[in-house]
Amino acid sequence: MRLPLDLRGRVALFFAGFGALVSLAMALVIYSSAHDLGQRLIDETLAAELDDYIARRERNPLSLPPSTVVVQGYVRDADKLGDLPPYLENLPLGRHDVRLGALTYRASIIERGGERYYLLYDTSLQARREEQFAWMLGMMVIVMTLMSALGGVWLSRTVVAPVADLAAKVRHRSPDDWAHPLSDDFPSGEVGELARVFDRHLMRMRAFIERERAFSADISHELRTALSVILSATEVLLEDESLTDKQELRIRRIKRAARDMSELGTALLLMVREEHALTSGGGCVLAEVVREVVEKQRHQLAGKPVEVEVHTNPELILPADPGLVEILVSNLVRNAFSYTAAGTVVVRQDAHSLTVSDTGKGMPEQAVKQVFIRHFRDMASEGAGIGLSLVKRICDRYGWQVRLESCEQRGTSVRVEFG
Repeated sequence: MRLPLDLRGRVALFFAGFGALVSLAMALVIYSSAHDLGQRLIDETLAAELDDYIARRERNPLSLPPSTVVVQGYVRDADKLGDLPPYLENLPLGRHDVRLGALTYRASIIERGGERYYLLYDTSLQARREEQFAWMLGMMVIVMTLMSALGGVWLSRTVVAPVADLAAKVRHRSPDDWAHPLSDDFPSGEVGELARVFDRHLMRMRAFIERERAFSADISHELRTALSVILSATEVLLEDESLTDKQELRIRRIKRAARDMSELGTALLLMVREEHALTSGGGCVLAEVVREVVEKQRHQLAGKPVEVEVHTNPELILPADPGLVEILVSNLVRNAFSYTAAGTVVVRQDAHSLTVSDTGKGMPEQAVKQVFIRHFRDMASEGAGIGLSLVKRICDRYGWQVRLESCEQRGTSVRVEFG
């Protein structure tokens, strides 16, 4: 049996076990003492009856042995004459327990003046009393166990109450809430020491969060500044009519890379800022995002004999950040376009899910199991290995389910279910 993991359950179980053990030990001692006492009383009764009968027989040799409902006596002379039941024939001198069917007897055999005296005491009634007494003791053990368990539950609530109170305060404490240290509510004792430990760790978390926020703000500003310069420069260059086709193609490639970098940076920052990612935005029409992304990524199919099919349902409105949704769809569509040399790419969005399927080169089975791991890349992949891992993180953030099926040389299908 596995012990309960919570402290209250362990305390209650310990008290129940302790109560059961103590009450069982007391019951065994009481029963054993009562049984021994009853046995001694029976033996003393037999000894007194034998002494009384022997004294009477000395006064009157014709006195008959005792014969009552409880006591039955027999006498046999040295020549082994006299009536004697078969079950007493071979019994030696002393005291014995004799069982006859459902009846039990305590037998005492002594020899005086060449005669052997047999006296039987019916212990059946005593045995029934002892059985009833054992049942009573068993009920007492059960009652004591239940009382111990209830006492353990009450005591565990009393003892664990400060710990539970501390756990509740920690559970509802925001990392930004530093105004009231936990140790103020628990000034002393072991729980107070635990509260002070939590305060020290919260202070370290606060310092770490502040450093992370400062770094995120600085790097976001610097990256956005650099990317804005690059994008502005590409816009100016593309307005130059003297550019050759090759030069224009290269500049457009720089522009797309800068724009993709800007979008990826935005997505990563949104993923870091948990509160914003969960609460901002409340009306993202997935169909519009899908069609916009397909058109933006269509340049990757230039010169490829690939047919694109898009099926959308405008009724699906996701309660999610539009930027994160666009990043999710962009990664799926970009992968499908990039790894499909010929064939068909189907983007299907219904009222509950989004599926992107292609007839590209696919992936081996061992790679399918690891595609959502950060920085994992198949040998044939050209990316950095964060696209699908980012998709998985976004889905996990909103409680969506993402599944990927792929077969080498037959294509890949990724399905996102929105609940």
